[in-house]
Amino acid sequence: MKLRFLLMPGLLLAAVQLMASPDAPVRQAPRLLRAVEHGVGRLVPDVALTDLNGKSVRLSDFKAKRALVIALTSPSCPLSQKFAPTLAKLEDEWRARGVAFMFVNPVAADAALDCKAAAKAHGFDGPVIRDLNGALARTLGALTTTDAFVLDAARTLVYRGAVDDQYGLGYSQDAPRHRYLTDALTATLASKSPPTAATWAPGCELDLKAAKPVASPTKATYHGRIARLVQSQCVECHRAGGVAPFSLETRDDLVARAGAIRRVIEQGTMPPWFAAPPQAGEPSPWVNDRSLVAADKAELLAWLGSDRATGEAREAPLPRKWPTEWALGTPDAVLQIPKPLAVKATGTMPYQRAVIETNFAEAKWVQAMEVQPTAKAVVHHVLVFVMKPGAGRGRERLEEGEGFFAAYVPGNSHNIYRDGLAKPLPAGASLLFQIHYTPNGTATEDQTRIGLVFAKQPPEHVVRTIGIGQFALRIPPGADNHPEVGKLPVVFDATILSFMPHMHVRGKAFRYELIQPNGTRRTLLEVPRYDFNWQLAYRLAEPISVPRGSRLEATGWFDNSAKNPANPDPTKTVRWGPQTYEEMLLGYLEYFVNNERPRAEADE
Repeated sequence: MKLRFLLMPGLLLAAVQLMASPDAPVRQAPRLLRAVEHGVGRLVPDVALTDLNGKSVRLSDFKAKRALVIALTSPSCPLSQKFAPTLAKLEDEWRARGVAFMFVNPVAADAALDCKAAAKAHGFDGPVIRDLNGALARTLGALTTTDAFVLDAARTLVYRGAVDDQYGLGYSQDAPRHRYLTDALTATLASKSPPTAATWAPGCELDLKAAKPVASPTKATYHGRIARLVQSQCVECHRAGGVAPFSLETRDDLVARAGAIRRVIEQGTMPPWFAAPPQAGEPSPWVNDRSLVAADKAELLAWLGSDRATGEAREAPLPRKWPTEWALGTPDAVLQIPKPLAVKATGTMPYQRAVIETNFAEAKWVQAMEVQPTAKAVVHHVLVFVMKPGAGRGRERLEEGEGFFAAYVPGNSHNIYRDGLAKPLPAGASLLFQIHYTPNGTATEDQTRIGLVFAKQPPEHVVRTIGIGQFALRIPPGADNHPEVGKLPVVFDATILSFMPHMHVRGKAFRYELIQPNGTRRTLLEVPRYDFNWQLAYRLAEPISVPRGSRLEATGWFDNSAKNPANPDPTKTVRWGPQTYEEMLLGYLEYFVNNERPRAEADE
């Protein structure tokens, strides 16, 4: 039977589009999207609508609600119908907490269907909108008939994507594993960002040729656009109590720093992100991509270069609530280095090392970790390594290459794995902290700590970290673009989750490549401008499968010339070493072995 005979005119199941790609999986679940590329963080225009009863409805009618869910649905789409009972249940559960629901059918071919009867049968209580011309769906940037959108009380789009992952293309589960919409509502009502802000929702693809992210006003104003842009891209660090040296929480803050902001935006040094941009028209593969998309960059620069219009106060975003202590929530365990480390007032300092004995009698599965310096102003970065019981304390290469556990850099202090993933922490293990301090003019002390959240049960996959290293570095004096390569054979089928390149102050550029068994070479991550000041992790929206028999290569380029102002001594041959006047080439990556089954305990 050919699939096209099963479809309503005007609808295309995502599976049909994928038939042209022999590599596309038959079964597809929700997948992560980069939120800012799909309208998250923008003000949704106050669209005027008419419900099935002929009543006029505007989005601003729900301003007294704590949140509004706009759920797309279609009686002719099988997956929409599967999700309808879930939506009705969620509407009932969240009504008492001040959340309203609106149900929107954007499929013109459904005009002949009795959508009112379908809505009544499912128990929908909120207004049902027939968006026959797709105006609202285009405004929201909708992709499929199962998309759900969460707007806060200020009409800021805070989440878009799947309801959950119970149903997808080619599969059904008894219960969902990830409740994206529920998590988004919980976070929104707490004035926090959702743990997942955007996903692709498996459903019937919408053919909205003019589909685009949420529209902006003709002229960007502070309240209508710029405040939201800065809130989503900058204020995590640039706020009272944040790690940045000044706040950008108000219009006056932006105006006072306009020259500096314009310079770093034009140069691409802020927000800090150094991966090469995707090809034109392609989405970013990185779920934590901090770079400004072209439209946002243009809007911000245009506003800074104009009269910096304030706009209407009624269009201002809601204030965000930031964690007062731990970004990952309340840890199950907090471990702190035994005694404070002295940080001098001026000059530079070699890496400091401290060891924490965990003293856990039982092995643990760690699902989230967060590193916190107590003197953030002088901490450049922290790397944490696991040492098994009895491991020697002087095995620097082993620690660097194989024991990596967690990291801290300003603005990148914590990591929370999705359900089903966790890192092992053996019973009796020690944690080695390698801390790089940067004196700032005032002598102080630091006693860095780490918070851990343990998984409630053994994970589906064991997250491991390894470093692709080249320990026999030899960087000639004066060389301004010297390459070094580390290689790692792949001895099992594996899935890569993230990358974190590591070099020191001579590091210039970095590249990860996969060489498949047939010799095909594929670039996995390109960092054309490596910056030692930002030890960033690059987390994949879609994990990468690597087959057994492949080879991974990490290539770093080094500038050991006098043209490099950070170079401690351009006259010396540079070799491997832990201090910044020495060098490293380490391409960390997180992965799991596809067919590995976790043991009852993390007894690694």
